[in-house]
Amino acid sequence: MNIQWYPGHMTKTRRMMEENLSLVDVVIELIDARIPYSSKNPDIDELAKNKFRIIVMNKSDLADERCTAKWVEYFEAKGFKVILTNSVAGKGVKSVTDVARELMAEKVERLKARGRLFVPVRAMIVGIPNVGKSTFINKYVGKTTAKTGDKPGVTRGKQWIKVKKDFELLDTPGILWPKFEDQQVGLKLAYTGAINDDILDIETMAVEFINLLMKVAPNSLKTRYEVDYDSADAPHEIFAKIGVARGFLTKGGEVDTLRCARILMDEYRGGKIGRITLELPDDIVDMSKETEKKAKEKRQKDLERKREYKKRNV
Repeated sequence: MNIQWYPGHMTKTRRMMEENLSLVDVVIELIDARIPYSSKNPDIDELAKNKFRIIVMNKSDLADERCTAKWVEYFEAKGFKVILTNSVAGKGVKSVTDVARELMAEKVERLKARGRLFVPVRAMIVGIPNVGKSTFINKYVGKTTAKTGDKPGVTRGKQWIKVKKDFELLDTPGILWPKFEDQQVGLKLAYTGAINDDILDIETMAVEFINLLMKVAPNSLKTRYEVDYDSADAPHEIFAKIGVARGFLTKGGEVDTLRCARILMDEYRGGKIGRITLELPDDIVDMSKETEKKAKEKRQKDLERKREYKKRNV
């Protein structure tokens, strides 16, 4: 299952971010606590390398707490300030202001010593689509300021939001990156809803999702759907058992695979299958190795094609 999704407005968003970074001191990046690596846009580290950084691990209520603790340790070791939030309930949201002010304290004092009486903190908030950014902002500000939706890509333009007298927030649309070098990253984004289901083969995605769950949370489907399986069962067989257990059958008695797939993904995204994190910091090494291996193979193939071309045209 090959996933590539980069709507035109995301190119515009990247340009917008580059143009407006000079206006802010702090960059707040929301990521999905269930997929901290896959939901963190690598472009943002490059774009915001000279800014104070806050990582907000949103939807932490849907992630495994022990896994989340490992990710907090990982990001803090890289110099990020980390905040855990549940934007729907508002948990952890308000602490962002204090952390941003703490990061800016030295700069504010320096500017005041030079005669600046009022030094507001200006922050940009960024994140991939459907990571809960608009819900976060509405809870943060205390009123419905940003549009929200259950499909990615609701926010389409930038907007300045005054949070407090001395704190301003620049909201930007969700941004993915042009190409997923590792298809597992694309799949995990699809599992959590960061990529619009309308452009995906959701039945194939659901089977791939079960394959991953068998590695990270092998008993979760047994508990939720009261189905029996073991490690020898293929993912598509487990998928069929779920369809039968839930009564998702056509008139001919076959499993209604489309309905089953939609329910499975909706229930994972809503936390009904359990608090499941799909990746750990240790996985990054393996993913990086695999990505480098594929890149090396591609370079080799490109070199061979060039040699063939030269032979034919001598």
